Amino acid sequence: MHARSADGAHSAMADASPTDRSHGIPPSELADDDLRREVTRLHETRHEAMRGASESAFEAHTQRMLALEREYIRRFPEDSAPDPLRTRAGAREDAGQPVPGRDLEGSPG
Repeated sequence: MHARSADGAHSAMADASPTDRSHGIPPSELADDDLRREVTRLHETRHEAMRGASESAFEAHTQRMLALEREYIRRFPEDSAPDPLRTRAGAREDAGQPVPGRDLEGSPG
């Protein structure tokens, strides 16, 4: 039986049972190096999947990518944290501007 989302689109991952490995090894079961390699590969192929894959293949790619990214963030939170200068608070602090909830030395205020 095929699952469909609210807009009627087929969800390829919804068909997968917990033991179904047709979309790869579950991210939680991957070794750290394998997880890193899988995330890199999915990111490398994202544009190609968006432009040329069938709707169901693109949906499967999206679901796999999200699952891998969630596992990566869970395992490597320090590697996933944004560069402070890419956040509003970090950019304001770098510019010497007041940061709500913090004094200019960066301590909670």
